[in-house]
Amino acid sequence: MSEPNPQTEIAVDTEPPLLGVYLNDHFAGAMAGRELMRRIAGAHPTSPHAATMRRLADEVEADRRALRRVMDDLGVSVQRYKVVLAWVGERVGRAKSNGYLARRSPLSSLVELEAMRLGVEGKWALWTTLQRVAEREPRLDRAELDRLATGARAQTATLDELRLQAAEDLVQAR
Repeated sequence: MSEPNPQTEIAVDTEPPLLGVYLNDHFAGAMAGRELMRRIAGAHPTSPHAATMRRLADEVEADRRALRRVMDDLGVSVQRYKVVLAWVGERVGRAKSNGYLARRSPLSSLVELEAMRLGVEGKWALWTTLQRVAEREPRLDRAELDRLATGARAQTATLDELRLQAAEDLVQAR
C-alpha cells in the first residue's frame, strides 16, 4: 500500500454537492447585501457620503453579477429558494429593535454598516477561495478573481470609514 502523495491534484466538484452549495450560499448573501447597501444609500440621500454609498451599492451589485457569471462558467445553477430566503431575511432584519418605533434610529446606520462590512469580508473570502480553486479549474478567470478580491478589500476600507463616521455621529447625537 502506498502512502498518500500530498502533491496529488484535488478534483474540483462544481455542482451542488460542495462548490455549488458554497457558491449558492454566497449568491444568496450577495442578494441580501445588495438590498442592504441600497437601503443604506437610500437612507442618506443628502449625506456628505451619499455618493460613496451609492457607488458602494453599485459595486455590490456588480460583484453579485460577477458571482453569477462565475456560477454560469462552472455550470452551477442558482438555487432560487436560497435567494428568496436571503431577500426575506434582509427584510426581516429591518425590524430589529433600535429604540425607535415609527422612524429610523441613528443606531440603524451603524448596525447596518457593520453588517455590510461583515458581508463584504465574507465576499473577500469567497474571491480568495475561488483564487485557490482557479489553480486547478481552468474555467475560472484568475485575473478577474484578483480584481474582485482587491475590490472587496477597498470596499471594506470604505465601509470602515463610513462605520466609524456613523459611530461618531451616534455619540454626538447623545
